[in-house]
Amino acid sequence: MRVLVYFRPHRTLATQSRGRPHQCSGSSFALYLGRHTHNRHLFSLSFYTDRVARQSLSCLSIEDNALIGHPKQTLRHTVGRFVTALRVTHNRSCPTPRTASGNSVHLSESQFLSPQQMQVSKQGRSVLQMAAGMASGAETASDIVEDTLAAIAANKDPAIFTVVTSARARAEASAATLRIREGKPLSLLDGIPVAWKDLYAFEGETTRAGSAILDDGPAQADAELVRRLGMAGAVAVGKVNMTEFAFSGLGLNPHHGTPRNPWSGDEARIPGGSSSGSGVAVACGIVPVSIGTDTSGSVRIPAALNGVVGYKTSGERWPLAGAFPLSRTLDTAGVLSHTVADAVIVDAAVRQLAAPDLRRVAPKGVRVIVPENVVWDDVAPAVGRNFEVALARLQELGVVVERRSLRVFDDVSSLGSRHGLLVSIEAFQLHRERLATSSAKQMDVRVRQRLQAGGKIDPMSERAIREARPVLIGQMDTFFDGNTFIAFPTVSETAPLLAPLEQDDELFAKTNARMLRNTMIGSFLGWCGVSIPNGVDESGLPTAFLLSGGPGHDGALLSAAMGMEPAIRTG
Repeated sequence: MRVLVYFRPHRTLATQSRGRPHQCSGSSFALYLGRHTHNRHLFSLSFYTDRVARQSLSCLSIEDNALIGHPKQTLRHTVGRFVTALRVTHNRSCPTPRTASGNSVHLSESQFLSPQQMQVSKQGRSVLQMAAGMASGAETASDIVEDTLAAIAANKDPAIFTVVTSARARAEASAATLRIREGKPLSLLDGIPVAWKDLYAFEGETTRAGSAILDDGPAQADAELVRRLGMAGAVAVGKVNMTEFAFSGLGLNPHHGTPRNPWSGDEARIPGGSSSGSGVAVACGIVPVSIGTDTSGSVRIPAALNGVVGYKTSGERWPLAGAFPLSRTLDTAGVLSHTVADAVIVDAAVRQLAAPDLRRVAPKGVRVIVPENVVWDDVAPAVGRNFEVALARLQELGVVVERRSLRVFDDVSSLGSRHGLLVSIEAFQLHRERLATSSAKQMDVRVRQRLQAGGKIDPMSERAIREARPVLIGQMDTFFDGNTFIAFPTVSETAPLLAPLEQDDELFAKTNARMLRNTMIGSFLGWCGVSIPNGVDESGLPTAFLLSGGPGHDGALLSAAMGMEPAIRTG
């Protein structure tokens, strides 16, 4: 028996019988089973970039003529074996098999893997790998959610999840299972478990935002972002821990506990914040994606310290209605995931697309500016070394690297030193009344002190900050042309030990400021950013590479990041 692979446009969801050739690269992929009329079944695969390899995998649909009309289970079994064979072949960097015309791929029976060989660990799987398992019939969304709920229960760290929505998750997974079985998936996220930072509203659940005192009663509706991913079929398995009111980059929480960084040795290390639970939940392999927020670095920092990908959106690309705020001006949503491709899939679902409209951009010719000022102060040796190795690999692929001092970085730093931080001003304004009540004593003392400090910034300083911000943003407009990005280490160090920070408030303040320094610049300037793991230090702790784009350049950034990710990770 041979399987003939035909091609069709990337964005379709198995609704046409034939199509024109289309190129797609990747070593993991998602597929959808689609039923056609005319008294026969035609099952199709749609492939999307997960971890880009050097060879091009050009397979977008499959039709096995020998099995047309056979029971669906038989065909699904064959498809599953075919998918696994492709994944293994491509992971070994073998050339993609082609006919002379380049329009089809033939695989013989001997190239398939047995069902026993298909069994892989469910820990750390990407969205695309989970989607492949569901579409092939090897597992269902209900199977995946049960595994996820079991993983949550079995995990020895009770500080990762604050709420587990088992009933909701099972109901949503059951509906996804039926849709996928009928060949009617809503999107690439259909049936995929997602964890949410505990500042997003869930209907019927109280939003705590990492606090012991916030209680506005059960939410009347889901946050808009929760609703949109739900419409795409995502399964909400629960809410994850965070810094109280999202006001710290370290991830400590005295009320619900501090999630333990999974890269810790004998002594616990910080997870980064404020989306602390999100970073740990993904890094532990409990969920493939978690939705956080990023005001000054709260997605990118925990992504960096936990060794996962973190994408911060720019501007109003993702809605924040129904999310508890910190700074009305600087708040943005974001996602933590295993791969950039998974972040792209989530981004498409948020924008109400069934499949991504973004494509990988080859690194050759992409321009990357590496600033020589501010972001390199007190950088740990391993952080700097891993960044340079990744940058050298990008240059080998044709990335044009330009090193220069960026005056705007000094200006942003100076503005904060002279007048204070905009995030502090807006956070105080939000919590002013709460700070005046006796319940303020129940806040994390470090968060309370930072909030109170925001109230000491005078109106003239606030005015100076607000007037300077658009000017500074405008100074970088000419840099961001859709092919130019800024790159530097996400954070200047690897995850520090937790205990000293819990015991020493002065050390906490200094470490928090240092941890936020690099990411705060892009936040103030309205940039989007993707943090990508790029190695470990001498203790095996992750380091990370931050690639940033200008306001509204999210699509260009994500496309470039997909192309650069393999080289960055290899670094």
